[in-house]
Amino acid sequence: MLRFDPFSDVDALTRGLMTGSMTGTQRTPRFMPLDLYKVDDHYMLVADLPGADPGSIDISVDNGTLTLSAQRSAPSDEGVQWLSSERFAGTYRRQLSLGEGIDTSRITADYDNGVLTLTIPLAERAKPRKIEVEAKGRPEQIAAHAE
Repeated sequence: MLRFDPFSDVDALTRGLMTGSMTGTQRTPRFMPLDLYKVDDHYMLVADLPGADPGSIDISVDNGTLTLSAQRSAPSDEGVQWLSSERFAGTYRRQLSLGEGIDTSRITADYDNGVLTLTIPLAERAKPRKIEVEAKGRPEQIAAHAE
């Protein structure tokens, strides 16, 4: 199971506003938008990373926290007179808390056309299963004979 803490994003935003890191230039990425949904016995995480350098994508799991990060390089400023600079460059980073029922050793990732897709399988112990009920034989009646 994945746990979602809606207040972690608010806390990060508040910290960013207090330290000024979220108020940087227009060329600094502020977040990594993602979708998260469950299909059968696994979760799918789909994150937008437009223009990210594929070699810079880093995915790690540490103590139940999944961390995604990627780098998008800025073009060189040398000899350039900018007329407009609206595209983000810098580091994208996102963290999610994983629940107990995730098989972290089988997480897979694919990056295609600026979209990062992670398949996050449930651990065998967390998958729903049917428990068979074993019916014992009916108690036999014991016939007693008087002698």
